[in-house]
Amino acid sequence: MSTKTGLLVSVRSADEVAAALAGGADLIDVKEPSKGSLAPAEAEVVASVIEAVGGKVPVSAALGEWTPNALTEAHWHLELKLNYVKWGLANYSPVPGWGEDLLDTRRELPVGMEMVAVAYADWERAKSVPPVEMAKFAKRFRFKAFLLDTWNKDGKTLLDFMTAAEVQEMVESLQRVYTIVAVGGSLRPEQMKQLKGVTPDFFAVRSSVCAAGKRDGVIDEARVKKWKEAIG
Repeated sequence: MSTKTGLLVSVRSADEVAAALAGGADLIDVKEPSKGSLAPAEAEVVASVIEAVGGKVPVSAALGEWTPNALTEAHWHLELKLNYVKWGLANYSPVPGWGEDLLDTRRELPVGMEMVAVAYADWERAKSVPPVEMAKFAKRFRFKAFLLDTWNKDGKTLLDFMTAAEVQEMVESLQRVYTIVAVGGSLRPEQMKQLKGVTPDFFAVRSSVCAAGKRDGVIDEARVKKWKEAIG
């Protein structure tokens, strides 16, 4: 079990890596924030981020919203040395037998690359799987990593959709089966008071560590440090 919560910082280019690491990021994630919550950055961008990180911390990449063509679309990303990859499940409805296709996708990943199970707290807006169902699925099929996030980046945060107690209950149930849990959802450092007692393996951040708190701004080392202090 993790005793200390780390900080996952999402970058959009290799230029942001230095500030993220200097601020204390424990895991670097790569995505293109202007295009959606888990929109992929180009494979070349991801490759340059991996190079800039230089093995100092693990690297994950967002690969968009899952579709039956997910593996084909992510072909070049899957050639890279990534620790984790993740697809969101917007417009993926939990019809009978759901999840089999996700497990098929996981089986096709290169050795050493883990697929993150993603749950959207605003699942009704995303037309996705309810987080409680997604957590059960992740536990049943032994996913090694789980992300609780929000799909619509419109200023609402995770706490608009779930209580701190609900979040912690989910975190603990996953950690009991040794799943690494990251909690995102446009959280801000000042919300840590409300989330006292919530102990994921990582808090996942982007907007609140960018200049002026803007999602498509540039990573600001001082803001990363502020987050590290908030979860310290």
